Amino acid sequence: MTAADENRIPARKISIFGREFTMPQSRGLRITIGILLTIGGILGFLPILGFWMVPIGLLVLSYEFAMVRRHRRRFVVWWERRRRPDGTTSTKPGL
Repeated sequence: MTAADENRIPARKISIFGREFTMPQSRGLRITIGILLTIGGILGFLPILGFWMVPIGLLVLSYEFAMVRRHRRRFVVWWERRRRPDGTTSTKPGL
């Protein structure tokens, strides 16, 4: 290992349905990809494009912008609470 390997920032990864995808190192490229996916999803009624692109675009953008990240985290908390039959928020048994 060299000093350059030790100083590298680990690659950002997105997990979608249990699969991990590595995002580009460039912040501008990540923002561009997120915006293009979101706009393409809005045009989902056209052939090839689809409405599935909107949530993926917002997921990519949530790694760059606090406002989008805040809404994503709220959605994840809401979704997990909704999935639990007893309505608890604890992940540890017995609490």
